Amino acid sequence: MSRDTARKVLEIEAEAIRELIPRLDASFDRAVDLLLACSGRVVVTGMGKSGIIAQKISATLSSIGTPSLFLHPSEATHGDLGRIVKGDVVLAVSNSGDTGELLGLLPWLKRLAVPLLALTGKPRSPLAQAADVHVDVSVRLEACPLGLAPTASTTAALAMGDALSMALLERRGFTVDDFAVLHPGGRLGKKLQRVEDLMHTGDDIPRVSPAAPMKDVLFEMTRKRLGLTTVVEADGTLLGMLSDGDLRRQLERHGYAILDKSAAECMTRDPVRVERHELATRALDLMESRRITALLVTDEKGRIEGVLHLHDLWKTEMI
Repeated sequence: MSRDTARKVLEIEAEAIRELIPRLDASFDRAVDLLLACSGRVVVTGMGKSGIIAQKISATLSSIGTPSLFLHPSEATHGDLGRIVKGDVVLAVSNSGDTGELLGLLPWLKRLAVPLLALTGKPRSPLAQAADVHVDVSVRLEACPLGLAPTASTTAALAMGDALSMALLERRGFTVDDFAVLHPGGRLGKKLQRVEDLMHTGDDIPRVSPAAPMKDVLFEMTRKRLGLTTVVEADGTLLGMLSDGDLRRQLERHGYAILDKSAAECMTRDPVRVERHELATRALDLMESRRITALLVTDEKGRIEGVLHLHDLWKTEMI
């Protein structure tokens, strides 16, 4: 019985979202244009359950580079109207479109000439009629068996808020780089870290000259503890690298005679490289596809800038 109810709820809410698609008309385009032209903040407001949806829409907008805040409409008429200033856009969420607290904001918005974007379930409601742009988020029925608790209506409003936000993201040309700047913390921030945030630099980079004897190579690899060393010219130009694997292969082939060889004679030429601004997750994909444990980072002139090791990615809990 419980699963039957759950199945019906999900079917009703899924259908409510599907029914929004044919309504994506010129009003939706105008809504995106209005948000794009906003020179201030997008002030999102709503009462009750719609207020909770409004908070989520505001948080999504802020996360994609559109400054936004949530304004509780009851608090607004008790001193918080000062949060709305010229240059802002107000986005109001109300299924009925007749929420008294929201209608109470209209004179203030008119006085400041602040545009109003409304998401309502009643296109002929007072809020919808007063809005500069109205987006229809009506539903045929709620998923609540009693037909009372806001369920499908809040789901539809939330989905439309996401649709507006993602369309705005695309219109702004918001990129992964922009997203990374705004999400430095948490697990998401870790996924957006760059190679340059994690790589070993400066004196931590193992390096030898091409003429260095192999005993010096072994010493440098042991001292820097990355399981490799770069082979570079005096100006830092990367010529090749030697890894633990290279040493094992050389020993199998030549035995201890490799101690009489130079780094240039034993190194791997043209090792796998990555740019410093590359996402660390992409660097990890490259390591896994090439079955290697480290990547070298060079600048546009081929000079060594850093070394990224698999262990560095483990420390971030990215793996």
